[in-house]
Amino acid sequence: MNKNHLAALAVFCAGAACAADRIVTGPDRATQVEIGHDLSRLIAQPAGIELDVEPSKGSIENLRRLRTEPGVRLALVQSDVYRAMRDQVSAGDVEAGRLIRPLRALLPLFDEELYFVVRADSPMKHIGDIRGKRINVGELGGGTALTATTVYRTIFNSQPDEGKLSYLSNEQALLKLATDKSIDVVVVVAGQPARLFSEMTPQARNFIKLLPLDPDAPSSSALRNVYGEATIRADSYSQWLRADVRTLAVKSLLVTYDYQAHGTRDVLVRFAKSLCTNFDRLQAEGHSKWRETRLGQPPLAKGWSYYSATTEILSSCGPARPSVAIGSGKPSATPLACTRERAVLGLCNAAGAK
Repeated sequence: MNKNHLAALAVFCAGAACAADRIVTGPDRATQVEIGHDLSRLIAQPAGIELDVEPSKGSIENLRRLRTEPGVRLALVQSDVYRAMRDQVSAGDVEAGRLIRPLRALLPLFDEELYFVVRADSPMKHIGDIRGKRINVGELGGGTALTATTVYRTIFNSQPDEGKLSYLSNEQALLKLATDKSIDVVVVVAGQPARLFSEMTPQARNFIKLLPLDPDAPSSSALRNVYGEATIRADSYSQWLRADVRTLAVKSLLVTYDYQAHGTRDVLVRFAKSLCTNFDRLQAEGHSKWRETRLGQPPLAKGWSYYSATTEILSSCGPARPSVAIGSGKPSATPLACTRERAVLGLCNAAGAK
């Protein structure tokens, strides 16, 4: 760390105990954690920034921690979770507005694939066959619960039965799926290759399989209005998959707070400059998902904003690929009762969801 970096750090530490900046990511063994470590090692360190990587339950917890916890400067957030929060703001939810109004996008990242895992001997053939099944949607506080229930609602035009939903970690749910069979479907959101699946042995084929998206099903058209399409490649999980699997995907974003203090803005400016300078190295040495990411500031959905201190830097340092507005979609007219969606988003007591 050179003298200029030490001086900047001293400004940042003034008036508070000096500690490392933090990025909140996702569950252990999830791709998001690897992405966080890439940013810490390949981007923050060259800029003289100490960036601690912290696992979390996922996007919803990340939004709240970014908004409320000192030292949390960056977060990985799924675009559908952010959009759902904005829908609640449009419906008049004060808590949702308090959480997200000061948050700013730093950089759109890549698509994360949706995995619908069932037992190998399951009669289910496609994602559209999950109606009425016992589904694990991930831990409350993560984004997967919101994604899974949104997919279900879009396909069947109805909410899943709360009594058939479980909120276990991915590892716990997969174990129950394969052993005591108390779960029929495990939904996972993770950028491929995800350690959760890549570390599986060939014997996994005897216990679990993936449900593909049926492109010809009428519901697939509605799903495309909310999610992108993607392919889970067999070469990402060569010991498990024998063929590619068509699925859905959700955009991931790197998000920050609308910091105005000089010291913190300086840290994020240096981070953005390092991102420009070291992006080739990030793509070469980091997780393969970085090769799907482009520098730039493509259009965001109405109501979203980029962090002003870094917009010019990230707009000019690399060409942006053509991109559909991220998180676009019509706001839902959700009432302020404690709906399942508001409970999943942590905006009310989950026990009151209906």
